[in-house]
Amino acid sequence: MSAGFSFEVVARDGDARTGRLHTPHGVVDTPAFMPVATYGAVRGVAPGELEQIGSQILLSNTYHLEERPGSELIRGLGGLHGFSGWRGPWLTDSGGYQVTSLANRLRLDERGVTFESPIDGRRRLLTPEGAIETQENLGSDIAMVLDECLPKQPSDDRSLRLRSAAERTIRWAQRSARARRRADQAVFGIVQGGTDPALREWSAGELGSLGFDGFAHGGLGLGEDPEQRSELVAITNRAFPESAPRYLMGLGYPADLVDAVAAGVDLFDCVIPTRHGRHGVLFTADGVVKIRNARFRDDPGPPDADCDCATCARHSRAYLRHLFHTREALGARLATLHNLRFYMRLLENARAAIAEGRFAALRLHIHDVPVR
Repeated sequence: MSAGFSFEVVARDGDARTGRLHTPHGVVDTPAFMPVATYGAVRGVAPGELEQIGSQILLSNTYHLEERPGSELIRGLGGLHGFSGWRGPWLTDSGGYQVTSLANRLRLDERGVTFESPIDGRRRLLTPEGAIETQENLGSDIAMVLDECLPKQPSDDRSLRLRSAAERTIRWAQRSARARRRADQAVFGIVQGGTDPALREWSAGELGSLGFDGFAHGGLGLGEDPEQRSELVAITNRAFPESAPRYLMGLGYPADLVDAVAAGVDLFDCVIPTRHGRHGVLFTADGVVKIRNARFRDDPGPPDADCDCATCARHSRAYLRHLFHTREALGARLATLHNLRFYMRLLENARAAIAEGRFAALRLHIHDVPVR
């Protein structure tokens, strides 16, 4: 276990659990949602505002920060904490998915991923060791290993391709474990294996022997059925060490989160609350509100009467609709702040429900709310 990093389970309700994740930059009560700060910032939201809405930990992206402004520059300015002004815990993703999905990937082999930078066209090689070194420069509290993530579930040669990616991910994880130099940075392994339960279980078991501080579910949210995903997460969680935190990468809607909490997941990230906010879609206790709709033109009520965020305390649906129709940047900011607070409250309520033994009822309630 890395210095200053530990995890303790506080309460359970079935497989759902609450915990306390101790990091060098603060304690995170779990299950917790991490707002996505891809370039070191949650778009349009200042660190102080994130603190006010209950954010405990942020996620940033190694690939994008290495492209601009560079991890060496960030290291010289005090790492992500000094550079960004967010003093709480940071988790950084390794960038493997972004290289696969965004960059002009030239070759993937045992060394790593060779790609052409979309910024300046330079040819670069991302290796497991390089991903760890970059994240050590960034000074995040939690770093992720480089994994081979297939951009979608393969339709042909399914078993062969999935197994190849899962096995390479384990070999890269072994190299990542050997590359670690910082004693004050936790490193999480990532499970791959698509929708093959046996392969994911094998991957989890292999990672569990490598001494990582926590473990993540990768390669999900790519079109699989939600019930199937829940079962895959539950099977994989049983193969992880019980004392380690578990992270579901890149998902999802409120119902996705409570389903994963029910299976024993502790950490989440997703762009949905911020992206939806920028497009005028607000999450509320009664379902989503598409604030551009004409029916809100003269609506004096808050976006969500049950919400305690500053947006709902001060502004009406009519005003937010006006902001979006006049393309005033404040509209996207207010909607984003509300959506993030909605997600923070969702997991605050989940923690309370688990502690009180009523999580199943909360889960049923969330599934009854239309969210798409």
